Amino acid sequence: MADDKAIVLPRPDEYQRWSKHQLIKRVLELEGRLPKEQLDPTNNKEAFGHSDVTKPQKLFDFSKYNTRFIALKFSYLGWNYNGLAIQTMKTPLPTVESVIIESLYKTRLIPSLDPKDFNFSRCGRTDKGVSALNQVISLNVRSSLTVEEQMNAANDKREIDYLHILNHSLPNDILVKSVSLRPPKNFDARFSCKHRHYRYIFYKSDLDIDLMNIAAKKYEGEHDFRNFCKVDGSKQITSFSRRIISSNIVSLDDEFYYFDLKGTAFLWHQVRCMIAILLLIGQKLEHPRIIDDLMDIEKYPSKPVYEMAYDIPLVLYDCVFEDIEWEDQKDPFKICKFADIVQNLWLNHALKYQIVNFVKKNITDDISPSTLLRRDTTKINVGDGRGKFIKKYRQLSSREFMDPVDVINERYRKRKRLE
Repeated sequence: MADDKAIVLPRPDEYQRWSKHQLIKRVLELEGRLPKEQLDPTNNKEAFGHSDVTKPQKLFDFSKYNTRFIALKFSYLGWNYNGLAIQTMKTPLPTVESVIIESLYKTRLIPSLDPKDFNFSRCGRTDKGVSALNQVISLNVRSSLTVEEQMNAANDKREIDYLHILNHSLPNDILVKSVSLRPPKNFDARFSCKHRHYRYIFYKSDLDIDLMNIAAKKYEGEHDFRNFCKVDGSKQITSFSRRIISSNIVSLDDEFYYFDLKGTAFLWHQVRCMIAILLLIGQKLEHPRIIDDLMDIEKYPSKPVYEMAYDIPLVLYDCVFEDIEWEDQKDPFKICKFADIVQNLWLNHALKYQIVNFVKKNITDDISPSTLLRRDTTKINVGDGRGKFIKKYRQLSSREFMDPVDVINERYRKRKRLE
């Protein structure tokens, strides 16, 4: 209508200065879902970014600031995350890296959300549900010092307090423990790591621990572990040789043990496949020599189908580097806050454990686990406490086999060519 007031639209570059509230109003306006009176710029200037109350947000020009290369050491409880590594596709749960990178970007320590823009590297990639006690990343971040000032430790007190800023921004199940302001020359969180240390906790149950320990020692040394991992054609890996420094079964208390494993590097799902075979041996469903057989590529050119161990009991216990100095978190409030979260989580589960234990002692203590099984049924221990029930166990040597590595790699290359 002729008497309607013309709506003054903002310039495209003005959107960058708008608040979240202003942007939401603009979307609603474009969708025709705002009341007419809110479309009138004389009644509601904020709808178009011209509020007299809200000041335009000043753009942050990262190029005007100095940067420095640092390493960060952090812990996380993994069951609320879809693994460590940031993903290009949407995941059901956030990843640990995506949360950390978003916090780094929110606090203006990095220029973007793209890891390529700040020389990002991770030490040990962990699966969905897996936790870490000492994970490490390295990256370039904004600095308040010049390049020359960064070289002198006397200036560190004038540097940005990376630990305080990040821990204030991160959720309570992630704690950045330490920072290295001057990593060794050519340091890379992935390639500079001397070895990774994993622990996998499991319930003793009816497992033969001595037999598991005999089998675990067979992993030590350098071997081809293609039958102890998940082969990913997109990575085009052709060498599956990895060196295991130590492999042991260790008592945690009267009821629980853990698989203690140290190695220079690991393949995708390697640790969970290794413990899965050990659990089969502990149940006496397989003989320890199956490990020798699976590492013999002439005898087993491809992986037999078997269940991988549960993810939650696995912890990346440590990442070991040489010649690197760490400055620990000094904020007692943040340390206590994280410790309080862990303490409350422990107490919550400990109380539930005691209640369930009452029931267990009252009902099942006089019943052996074997009598709880249905006739002609075998329960496979996969580390989750529930197990997998099957009618009859088939030895790994008599099972179906997955495709060999070269077939998987070629199939991926062919699909990419067709795309």
